[in-house]
Amino acid sequence: MERTYIAADDHYSAFFRELKSRLRAAGVVLSDSPMDATATFGISFDQTSQRVLSVSTRNVPTEYEVFYTITYSLYSGSNVLLPPQTLTLTRDYAYDSTLVLGKAREGELLRDAIVQDLVRVVLKQISTL
Repeated sequence: MERTYIAADDHYSAFFRELKSRLRAAGVVLSDSPMDATATFGISFDQTSQRVLSVSTRNVPTEYEVFYTITYSLYSGSNVLLPPQTLTLTRDYAYDSTLVLGKAREGELLRDAIVQDLVRVVLKQISTL
């Protein structure tokens, strides 16, 4: 993986940006073209969202779950080094409607933590190849 190309539809997703940053920090040279690369890391699915886990008796959300799902693979030329893998990480947090701004920020921080964990898991898996 000395010269790696990252193939993704969304080059601005949190996962893409964190992966790119961590690969560079590890000394991997990122290629702008798959033709110049010795390996291609493909991100075929990259999505995050949140859903309500519980509501109060007044039908007001009291708990949310934040999740992030990715599907990725790794190729070197025509060799499949890592077949498509899907990984989903979740975190939940209590919600208080009187603290809307703080809870929105908490959701963002949880999403950032999930992205860092996803990248850590992916890099650990790649390092075993």
